[in-house]
Amino acid sequence: MMSSLKDQIKEIEKEEIIRALKECDWVMARAARKLGITERMIGYKIKKYGIDVKAEVGAYHDTPIIKTTAGFSLRNK
Repeated sequence: MMSSLKDQIKEIEKEEIIRALKECDWVMARAARKLGITERMIGYKIKKYGIDVKAEVGAYHDTPIIKTTAGFSLRNK
């Protein structure tokens, strides 16, 4: 069965919030700026969509870090 347009939009929004958080090393203020919303709004949406930040951050920090020759650190995703 196809999900409704509202459900699809919610899923896309949730995925974009998670993507922004990952790109911003799970710093809510930076992710909110990236998305063009307030820190309060991203906090609300994290709660609304049941995003388990603690679990996600733990998984993120368990990924190995790759050091580049230029001195940058990259997470092996």
